[in-house]
Amino acid sequence: MTEFTKNLSPRRVLKLLKSEKKPQTALAIFDSATRQPGYTHSPDVFHHILRRLVDSRLVSHVTRIVQLIETQKCNCPEDVALTVIKAYAKNSMPEKALDSFQRMKQIFGCEPGIRSYNTLLNAFAESNRWEQAESFFKYFETAGMKPNLQTYNILIKVACKKKHFEHAKRLLDWIWKTGFHPNVQSYGTLINGLVKGGKLVVALELFEEMFNRKVTPDVICYNILIDGFFRKRDFVKANEVWKRLLEDSSAYPNSVTYNIMINGLCKCGKFDECLRIWERMKKNEREKDLFTYSSMIHGLCEAGNVDGAERVYKEMVESGAMVDVVTYNAMLNGYCKSGKFKECYELWKLMEKEGCINDVGFNILIRGLLENGKVDEAVSLWNIMPERGCSADSSTYGVLIHGLCKNGYLRKALEILKEAEVGGCKVDSFGYSSMIDGLGKQGRLDEVTCLISRMIKCGCQLNPYVCNPLIHGFIQASRIDDAVQFFRGMDSMGYSPTVVSYNILISGLCKAERFGEAYFFLKEMLEKGWKPDIITYSLLIKGLFEGKNVDMALRLWHHVLAKGFKPDVTMHNIIIHGLCSVGKIEDALQLYSEMRQRNCAPNLVTHNTIMEGLYKAGEYKKASDIWTRISTDGLQPDIISYNITLKGLCSCGKISDAIGFLDDALERGILPTVITWNILVRAVLTTGFNTALCV
Repeated sequence: MTEFTKNLSPRRVLKLLKSEKKPQTALAIFDSATRQPGYTHSPDVFHHILRRLVDSRLVSHVTRIVQLIETQKCNCPEDVALTVIKAYAKNSMPEKALDSFQRMKQIFGCEPGIRSYNTLLNAFAESNRWEQAESFFKYFETAGMKPNLQTYNILIKVACKKKHFEHAKRLLDWIWKTGFHPNVQSYGTLINGLVKGGKLVVALELFEEMFNRKVTPDVICYNILIDGFFRKRDFVKANEVWKRLLEDSSAYPNSVTYNIMINGLCKCGKFDECLRIWERMKKNEREKDLFTYSSMIHGLCEAGNVDGAERVYKEMVESGAMVDVVTYNAMLNGYCKSGKFKECYELWKLMEKEGCINDVGFNILIRGLLENGKVDEAVSLWNIMPERGCSADSSTYGVLIHGLCKNGYLRKALEILKEAEVGGCKVDSFGYSSMIDGLGKQGRLDEVTCLISRMIKCGCQLNPYVCNPLIHGFIQASRIDDAVQFFRGMDSMGYSPTVVSYNILISGLCKAERFGEAYFFLKEMLEKGWKPDIITYSLLIKGLFEGKNVDMALRLWHHVLAKGFKPDVTMHNIIIHGLCSVGKIEDALQLYSEMRQRNCAPNLVTHNTIMEGLYKAGEYKKASDIWTRISTDGLQPDIISYNITLKGLCSCGKISDAIGFLDDALERGILPTVITWNILVRAVLTTGFNTALCV
C-alpha cells in the first residue's frame, strides 16, 4: 500500500496516478489518498481516475466516485461530467448516464452544454434506445439548446441503427441545406450503416458524393467499403476501392486496412495477391498484430502453402507477438492437410506446454490423422481428451465417426455413436449423415431407417446429406416403394424435400418405368413452388426415352424450351441420343446443328452420339464428316470415338480403313480396350481373315 506524507496534495496524487500503468493499482492509490485525514481530491484527480475506469471490468467504481464528488462538493468542469456519461454510455448504462446528466449541477457544480447533450443522446443511440433518443432530441428545443453538427451525426447513426437509410440520407441532405457542412463522420456513419445493411451499391454512391461535395474521405471510410465488399465475396469491387485508396494523397492504408485486405483476400482464395499485400505491409513498416499473423497463416495453410505459413509463424514468434490458440490451430491444420505429422506432433507438444490445447485443436488433429488413414492414432488421441481437460463435443464425434466410416471402420463408428447417445452427448448431423452414408453404401438400408429414427429422437435435424443418400440407396436396391414412402414422410420428420431430392426420386421412377408417378412428382414440385431445374427435366426426358415414350419425351423437351430454359450440353446429348436410338437421325442432326445457334457448344459426347447414330443408319459419309468436326472443334477423340468409328467401318466391310484408325489411335497414345478388339475380331470372323485384309 502506498504511504503518504501528512501534507498530501492533489498535485502529488495526480503525479502518482499518472506514473501507475495498471488501472486497478491506480484505483487503490486513489482510494488510499481518499482516506487521508484533511485531504480532498481536486477536479483533475477525479477526471484522471474516471478516465481510467471506462473499462467494463472497472465501470462499477464510477458510481461511488461520482458519489464522492457530490459528497465533497467538488466543483468540476463539464469535461468531468462528460467522462462519467461516456463511461456509462460505453457500457450500455443509459439510465445512469441520464441520472448524471439530470443532476449535473447538483453533483458536479456545472451546467450541461451542447457536448453533454450530445453525449447523452449518443448514450441512448448506442443502447438502442431509439425512442428515448428521438424524445431527448426534441427536448433540445425546450431547453434552449441549439443542435450542432455532432447532434445531427448522432441522429444519422440512430436512423442507420433502425435501418431507416432513406431517412438518414434525407437528414444528410437537409444538413447541407441548413448551412451546416456535413463532415467525414456524417458520411462515414451513413456509409457504415449502409454496408452493414447490405446496401453496398448505395454506400458506394454515397462515397462518390463525398468527392463531389469536397468532403475528403478518411481511411476509415475506405476500410468500411473494402471490408463490406470482401464480406460479400466481391473481390473485384474490394480491389477497386483498395486501388483508389493507394491513389488518394489524403488517406493512407493503416494496419486495419492491411488486416482487412489480408483476411478478405484469403477468404476469396486470392493467395498470391495476399502475399503481395503482406510484402507491401512489411515494406511500409506497418505494425502487424495477432489478427494479421493469424489471418495470413490461416490463408496460406488453406492454399496449401504450408512452407509460407511456417515462415510467417516463425516471423511472428521472433517479433515477440503472443501466439494464441487460434493461430496454433491454423498452423496445426496446415501441417495436417499437407501430411507433415512430424511437425504436427512437435507443434502439439509446444501447444501443450503453452496451455493452448482445446477441443478445436483435438478435432483438427483427429481429422488430419483419419484423413491420412492413421485410425489407431486418431482413436488414441480421442481417448486422452479427458486427461487434457477437454471433452468431446458434437463436432469431435462428427469428425471421428465420419473418419472411421471413410476408413471402413463401420463397427467402431457405430460403437462410438452408441456411446455418445448413451452418455447424453449430442452428435451433430455430420456424424449421423456419415454413418448413414456408410451403411447405405453397404445396402444396410433398414439399419439406416432405424438410425434416422434415433437421430430425430436425439433432437438432430434432418438434412440433405441424410435424406438424399437414403432415397438413392432405396432406388439402387430396387426398393422404389420404400423410397417413395420415405420421401412422403420427410415433411413429418421436420425436413422438406429439395429439388435434388425430387431429382433423385424422379430419376429412380423413370428407370423403373413408372413414368406416371414421375410426372406426378414433377407436378407436385410446381405446386409447392419449387422450380424444376435442367437436371430435373433431363432425368425425366432420359427416362422417357429409355422407356420408349418418345412423344412424351419430345413434348417435355418443347415445354422446356417454351419455359425459357437454356438447355445445357447434357440435355442436348440426352435428346440426341434418344432420337438416334429410335432411328430419328434427321431430327438428331437438326438438333445437333441448332446447338450452336443456342450458344451451346457440342462436346465429345455429342459428336460420339451423333456419329454412332449415323453409322447405324448407314450414313457413312455423314458420320465421317462428324469425325472431322471433332478436330475442327478443338476436341481430341477418345477410345469411345475410335470404337464407334471402327464398328461403323467394319459394319460396311471397310476393315482395312478400320485398322488404319486403330493405328492412328495407337500413335496418339490411346490404348485399345476389350471392346476395340471384340469389334475387330468379330469383323474378321465374319468376313474371313484374307478377305478382311483385302478389303
